[in-house]
Amino acid sequence: MIIPIKGKVTYPITLDPSVWIFDDRKIELEHAFTNKAISEEKKDDIEKASKRWDSVVTDKAKPPVNRSIKRFEREKILKSSYVMPLDDFLNHAQIKEDATEAILIRNGENAAIPLADLYKSYFLFSKDGKPLKDEGPVHLYYKDGSNKDNPITNITGITIQ
Repeated sequence: MIIPIKGKVTYPITLDPSVWIFDDRKIELEHAFTNKAISEEKKDDIEKASKRWDSVVTDKAKPPVNRSIKRFEREKILKSSYVMPLDDFLNHAQIKEDATEAILIRNGENAAIPLADLYKSYFLFSKDGKPLKDEGPVHLYYKDGSNKDNPITNITGITIQ
């Protein structure tokens, strides 16, 4: 199931959590709420930017390709739970300056959160190696872990207001 991001954005986008398992930005749930995960995330961003710069400068630019999945990584993927940081997706949608709130569209009652909190959030998309079906397609966790035991579930879309 896809998750649209719409409302006060320059570019409405859709997210497909079913392909995030192959995305290098994913973080294991058990490591998501530690300072180590956040610092590694920033370090990875710097390394990626550096590699892009080097490839452009040396004229050996190739299209980005996910690293191949080794056997032990494949086994780990089939057993682990993963979250995806949301800030990259929100930056690509280019949220308008007058936006202040995000409405999380849910099966049932919608939830409103401040836009700043959405930027500091993860989507849980895989639990024990399987996509979320019963309470999915994604759950929202704050990066500070404040709702670690009670995430916002059943999210099917985001409207920026």
